[in-house]
Amino acid sequence: MELDEITYKIIGCAMKVHNILGNGFQEVIYQRCLAIEMEKAELSFGREVEQTIFYEGIEVGTRRADFVVEEKVIVELKALINLEDVHLAQAKNYVVAYDFPIGLLINFGAKSLQYKKIFNSKYTIEKNHANPKIQ
Repeated sequence: MELDEITYKIIGCAMKVHNILGNGFQEVIYQRCLAIEMEKAELSFGREVEQTIFYEGIEVGTRRADFVVEEKVIVELKALINLEDVHLAQAKNYVVAYDFPIGLLINFGAKSLQYKKIFNSKYTIEKNHANPKIQ
């Protein structure tokens, strides 16, 4: 499955969850509902996937990704009134640290669903975002 198709499906699932629940719930509730919708959309994913963080080749800790979808896209969820630059920076760091070509930052806490695509500069993404290539 191409990256554009994967991210399109994930965003569609998130929109359905937000349309049904609205804002105001804890992040874990949205996470559980998004898992249900992604199963319905026949996306393969891992939830709360532990990733090792390295600094100059040395393991310095771990972090759990909310979702890793189709082993290609990392998804970070928030349930905040509004996304701020720090949340975008955090998601960008995860995409780079976990070495994924693309990630999604999704916020269920606002009145309207907020989402941002995050790209790893290590990869060049062709116009259709389908075939990441290492530079």
